[in-house]
Amino acid sequence: MNACLFTDCYASKRLVGKMSSIVVAKDHQIECFSKGDTKWTRPFYFVQGADLQMGMIQSYLEKNPIPGWEKEIELGERAVAIVNEMRPKPKFFVMCGDLCHAFPDEEPEIRQKQEADFKKIFEKLDPEIPFISLSGNHDVGNQPTTETIESYKSSFGDDYFSFWCGGVRFLVLNTQYFEDASEVPELAEKHEQWLNEELEFAKQAGSRVIVFQHIPWFLSDPDEEANYFSIEPSIRNVWLEKLKNSGVVHVFAGHLHLNAGGSYHGMPVTTTTALGAQLGDDVPGLRIVKVMEKEIEQSFYSLDNLPTTIDL
Repeated sequence: MNACLFTDCYASKRLVGKMSSIVVAKDHQIECFSKGDTKWTRPFYFVQGADLQMGMIQSYLEKNPIPGWEKEIELGERAVAIVNEMRPKPKFFVMCGDLCHAFPDEEPEIRQKQEADFKKIFEKLDPEIPFISLSGNHDVGNQPTTETIESYKSSFGDDYFSFWCGGVRFLVLNTQYFEDASEVPELAEKHEQWLNEELEFAKQAGSRVIVFQHIPWFLSDPDEEANYFSIEPSIRNVWLEKLKNSGVVHVFAGHLHLNAGGSYHGMPVTTTTALGAQLGDDVPGLRIVKVMEKEIEQSFYSLDNLPTTIDL
């Protein structure tokens, strides 16, 4: 593990006219927090969302021949306004993939416009609340290529990275490498090597680890059969065991556009429904995750019921 993990191997926040809350990873690290965040001091919480997926409502659900994304803009702005009112302030706000709906290799011009509007939404977040995003299949393609990965990185920073916060190690994965790496085998190999090194580092450090990813390992049962919304069982089984044995205490994901969850030998895997388009009976909302000294507490709230006073 690189010695700069605790020191200077970080990226800067993106500046857009004024200090922005949007965090951009570089060298597989981010700079949101102080070096003291490697040590536990007190309980804290963060906000998790998934799949704002700018453009999906009109394109996929309403079948609009000329789809816009006004509804996602409204939902995103509502979410940001509520998070800005939260007290105490969350340590960060993370979005677990599918930031926009248009695929970068199929509709690049629409994709560019969606990304611009996505950033405008989250630039309104309190600059003291870091906004952390990760890639989903709509962000790098169902079958990612070098070009789609580079396109994502040019807009949002590295597609996988790690950081410390409140004495907890956080790992951010790119699950498309598990889904279909046929066009990017070397990139997938680097991702796997990085993840193995991070897990070994966490194991040696004895730190708690929380993982963020887009596609969940499973929806409710680690032994469930292969399906579009979870990772293929032969890959799933290998990594679940590695995660469990390396101090991972919780995995948070998206992709399903429904709330779901289960556990692998006591390690919870929680899937959060979309902030945007729904594919079931759930409603747009966010998950509040409290990191206590000995346990993780988490609850999903619709935007209508999202609290602004958080008890720790």
